[in-house]
Order: sequence, then structure tokens, then C-alpha cells
Amino acid sequence: MFFPILVGDAIYATSRDGVVARLDAANGRRRWRTAAETPVSSGVGADADTVAVANEDGEVVAFDAGSGKVRWRARVSSEVLAPPEVGAGLVLVRSVDNRIFAFNASDGKRRWVYQRAAVNLILHAPAGIAIGGDSAYAGFPGGKLVAIALSNGGQRWEATVTVPKGATELERVTDVVGRPALQGREVCAVAYQGRVGCYEVATGRQVWSRELSSATGVSLDARYAYVSDDKGAVHALDRSNGQSVWKQDKLSYRQLTQPFAEGQAVVIGDFEGYLHFLARESGAFVSRFDRASWCRAKTAPCMRSCREAGDRPGRAAERRQIHTL
Repeated sequence: MFFPILVGDAIYATSRDGVVARLDAANGRRRWRTAAETPVSSGVGADADTVAVANEDGEVVAFDAGSGKVRWRARVSSEVLAPPEVGAGLVLVRSVDNRIFAFNASDGKRRWVYQRAAVNLILHAPAGIAIGGDSAYAGFPGGKLVAIALSNGGQRWEATVTVPKGATELERVTDVVGRPALQGREVCAVAYQGRVGCYEVATGRQVWSRELSSATGVSLDARYAYVSDDKGAVHALDRSNGQSVWKQDKLSYRQLTQPFAEGQAVVIGDFEGYLHFLARESGAFVSRFDRASWCRAKTAPCMRSCREAGDRPGRAAERRQIHTL
């Protein structure tokens, strides 16, 4: 299994062999199940009308969200690691060669392509896209975060999350990882071997930034930003200024997923498939569950919490590798 996604009253999920399913969020009852007829390499992206997956060869398959029937197929330039982002009538697909392709959700016609220069080394990890208003936000190697106009693919602004440092190319790998986190007037991002920071969505002006390296990404709630660092510590940071609220370091080297806040808890998965629940205000341990047995409850809060932590055990570690282009 890859990352499930919750959209309204529906949960969409896909498996490595290309099976895609829609479940009722309330009771887990299957609404439809279909096949992409190709293995997939990332999670599923969806909105109320369209569901999309992609594979290592750059093939993109879109389905009708109501019936599960294949609507169209298209192709991008290289392997896809992050789930497609679906919204505003578009399907956005990020390929590992630093391109973002925009397709019409209705018919698969290509609308535009955004491209950045290729680099020698990248972190082989999912780097997603976030849609907010009339812009898309994405991070790139070299510590860059950009805002892209959905209408034509033009760059609206570029911000520097971190500056590469070090004597070797390996030390200078500073990819922005995960899906940028959007809330209100801010978009936040984190870079491997770099920094975490938040920026104004309209202008890209930095609100705050601090040193912290992550290979998974950052998430937000109304008060805090949450990050799992690359050594296995979980951090809660004040959204207004980036100051540390708490740090939980008892999960070192467990290859943690990106944390997500759910009610009064913060949920993190690890390489063995466990879900760890931490107190939102203190970071203290609340409970721990085996992912398979916990998510068999098929409740909406469970699946929302599991949408990132629900990856197959070990797959997150497989993806976090340095990759030569």
C-alpha cells in the first residue's frame, strides 16, 4: 500500500500492482475497485471528480471518481515518486527530472510544463505539490521553494529554504522534501541537510526559518509546525516564529514518516509499521498501535491520520536514497 487519501466521504488507495479502490470513510465499505493495468510508483491523488496514479515509466492514469472507470492516460518525462496533485480542474504530476506537468482533469490534454535545471545528485524521495488558490507550490533540489501559476505554469516567486553547504556533492544535497504545507497565508517547507521555514503565499517572503534536516516533510495545524528530523526526533515548532515547543527523541533511527496532528495527538509511523501517538502540547507518548490492526477499524479519523503513516513498512526508507541523474 501507498498513501491513502481522504476526500469528502471517500477514501482512495492504491497498491504497488496498480489496483485502485474507493472506500466509504464512515464504514470502510468498498464502492469500487479497478486496475491501472500497470504497476504504480506513488500514492493516489484525488479530488471529488478525478483520481490519478503514476508509475516509474512516467505513465499517468486518471479515473472517474464516481465510477472508477479509466478516463485517460498520459505520459511525463521520467519516473514519478510523489502522488499526483488533483485540483482546480488539473492533474499535476511531478517527475524526478525536475519537471511538473499539468493535464486537464477532464480529458488529459497537456496544459503546461514547468521545468528547472537538472542536478547531478538528488534525494530519491517523494517531493509533492500543493495547490492553494490559483497557485501550485513545490520544492526542488538546491533548497528552493517556488509558486507556480495554475493558469499557465509561470513562476510567481522563488524562495530559498536553505543554501547548499559542504565540500562534496553528497554534502551539498539539499532537496526540499515532502509536500509543501499550506495553511492560511503561509506555506512551509523543509530541506534535507538544511532548514525548515514558512513563507507568505502571496510573495514568498520568509516569515521564519531555522536549521533542521528532514527527509519526509513538514505538516501544520492551527498553532504548530511538525517535523521528523533525519535522526528520528519529532519536533513541534511555534508557527508564528519557529521556536521549539517540544522535541521527542525516543524514536531515534526508526525511519519516521512525516508527523500529522489529529485532535490532541500527533501521529507518526515508523519502518516497522507502528503508529506512535504523541500529546500535541507536550510530545509525551500517549499510545502505540500496529498499523494493520489499528487501521482495520476503517474509521475516518484513523484513515486521515494514516494517509502518510500508512505506507508499507520500509518503503519510506527505500525512497530516501541519494540518486544520480
